[in-house]
Amino acid sequence: MDKVLAFAEKILKEKIDKNSIVVDATCGNGNDTLFLAKTIAKRVVAFDIQDTAINNTKKLLTINGVEEKVKLILDSHENFEKYIAEKISAVIFNLGYLPNANHSVTTLGEVTKNTIEKMLPNLEIGGRIAIVIYWGHKEGKEEKDILMPYFANINQKYVEVLEYRFINQKNNAPYLVILEKIKDI
Repeated sequence: MDKVLAFAEKILKEKIDKNSIVVDATCGNGNDTLFLAKTIAKRVVAFDIQDTAINNTKKLLTINGVEEKVKLILDSHENFEKYIAEKISAVIFNLGYLPNANHSVTTLGEVTKNTIEKMLPNLEIGGRIAIVIYWGHKEGKEEKDILMPYFANINQKYVEVLEYRFINQKNNAPYLVILEKIKDI
């Protein structure tokens, strides 16, 4: 079976074509941004609020020769509308904190929820949002407790919501939530 991130990549890749605008809402060390940049997407927009994350991502993209396809933005994903006017095909959120950095700087449930609420109308029909939730730390559990009820109550006429996780893993293993827009909201 695919691990959580591998499944997220597979499910997003199905929706990406040569005209796609795709978003890494939390670029971190750049691995998800690199994945998106290596697809046939027209353009990748990657956000983070930490200079370290933007710099790490830029280095990784440059090493792999795909930096010209990506716009790196030092800002919260909550402000995506300032940078993206087109419809979005695919989005990934890899929640939590930046590995090997200050663990007190984390994604926040209300901010993530607000961003997703604003993104859904900007997502193309058939577009997907993948959210990887790490809930093995205090802030991650709080984020999960905000997001999961929100996801469960999204109107199924407009958005389908899938939860993908391994239920027999120890230590609060991360899990994935996929949103697919099926009708304009």
